[in-house]
Amino acid sequence: MSAKPQYDQDLRAIGQALEAEGITIFELKREPGKYVVSGTPEKPSSLMDVLRQLKSNGRRTTPRTLSFGPREIVRLQWRGCSRRRNSDVLPDFYNLSNTLRTVGAYLDVRNAELLGLEKRPLTVSLLYHNGDGHPRVEDRTIASFYDFFVDQYARRVRQVGAEKRGN
Repeated sequence: MSAKPQYDQDLRAIGQALEAEGITIFELKREPGKYVVSGTPEKPSSLMDVLRQLKSNGRRTTPRTLSFGPREIVRLQWRGCSRRRNSDVLPDFYNLSNTLRTVGAYLDVRNAELLGLEKRPLTVSLLYHNGDGHPRVEDRTIASFYDFFVDQYARRVRQVGAEKRGN
């Protein structure tokens, strides 16, 4: 991660991996060359979740620490891209991967350097250096990012439309 990361893409990929693990409450730290996430998968809420937990020998409810380096991020991005189908439909903002993509885009627009992120059920805390290199902490509700999410989606749709027209 020597080049400045694109946090929207990196965090979306990490969000997809965390969704697969059932982790929605976590702490993420950016360390040299990787992201480190610590969280505990949610308790099973359905019969399918119980079966998945049994299949994984019960490891899904123990605290987990996951590390995501550049190769893992690229692999997750390719896997996620292959699963996306209809880009003309507004995605569900409250899916973890979309929420994290939005938070990442928020950091990208501010030319920020992410240091850490703590995701809770309704809020997110961000620790980053702003564009001037000063440390900053923000505690925000997840919902406070919704309008930014819609704006970012509209920008991507316009960009894809322009690419299709050859502009």
